[in-house]
Amino acid sequence: MFWPMLAIALGFCGLAVLTVLAARVFVETRRLARQVAEASRRVTRAAEDLEQAAAPLAAQSARTLRKD
Repeated sequence: MFWPMLAIALGFCGLAVLTVLAARVFVETRRLARQVAEASRRVTRAAEDLEQAAAPLAAQSARTLRKD
């Protein structure tokens, strides 16, 4: 009777460990997803700023090329 009880207890402990690890993975995945979303917003903002900064330079280059 001892060995079946031990097997059941060890199985339960194994499931408990797996549950804790799964919860940790879930939390870290959500945190990573938030960081990726924030990085994506920053990249988009930087691309928009670069586009706005490049517009006057592109216009000036176009005027210079037309003169030649």
